[in-house]
Amino acid sequence: MASLRDIRKHIKAVKNIKQITYAMKMVSSARIKKAQSQILSFKPYVNHLEEVIISLKNEMMEDDIKSFRLSRFFKRDTKKSDIGIVVVSGDKGLCGSFNNQIINFAVKFIKQNKDKKIHVITVGKKSTDFFKKAKDLEVYYQMHNIFPKVNYTHASLLTSKIIEMYDKYQLDEIRLIYSEFKSMIKQEIKNITLLPIINYIEKTSAEKKFDDFYFEPDKKTLLENLVPKYINVEVFRMLLENQASELAARMNAMELASKNAGELIEELTLKMNKLRQAQITTELNEIVSGANAIN
Repeated sequence: MASLRDIRKHIKAVKNIKQITYAMKMVSSARIKKAQSQILSFKPYVNHLEEVIISLKNEMMEDDIKSFRLSRFFKRDTKKSDIGIVVVSGDKGLCGSFNNQIINFAVKFIKQNKDKKIHVITVGKKSTDFFKKAKDLEVYYQMHNIFPKVNYTHASLLTSKIIEMYDKYQLDEIRLIYSEFKSMIKQEIKNITLLPIINYIEKTSAEKKFDDFYFEPDKKTLLENLVPKYINVEVFRMLLENQASELAARMNAMELASKNAGELIEELTLKMNKLRQAQITTELNEIVSGANAIN
């Protein structure tokens, strides 16, 4: 049976852990407000950019699209059954099952496409560590230690590596696997096609007409400049979403840990008081028994 000293040490240790988990919860809570603000301010820009690109593409003739310098980003002429995936996890733990859910989702997708050659880019230390140990799977590029301070420079570097892999292996498509922020208590794992971009933006964007506009430079040149920018901002949006999801998951995990620590402290305190009461009762009985013996 544990002594009073052991129980007091246990209570002190749990209180120290509770202070840490509560501090981590407050830090995540403060950071997630900034992450939410970045996502909300960025979405309108991405949505309008999608609308412009799909509208410009639809107004161009089929021959113009084929002669387009970046036409490979719209459609692959040949199929090789090679695909690329970008798996985005967190850099650290203590966020519940957040990282495991993303990694398990990616593994399931790979198993479902075992008849295809898979090329992988990992973002986040957790996914990098996992896929580096995977057999028969080569990690083309890895990026980690960027969360929770991801910026546009990280997105630009990642985009350049994604396009590099897409062109080097003549991939049929590039897919992004990440966690999308829905609310403080809900994050949803997404699997979207980044390249070719037309597979994605045609489903999400409304078409606008530019018949009454004169363009300088011309539509083709404008499209050649907008497409790389769109890929870049879409990657940046994905990183922001994943960052906010990780912070929300960590805040919830630390809140639950703090609550559990509080309950454990109450149980240990009650146990300590009962033990003290038993010891006091025993000592009183011994004193009374000794006094009776003397008399």
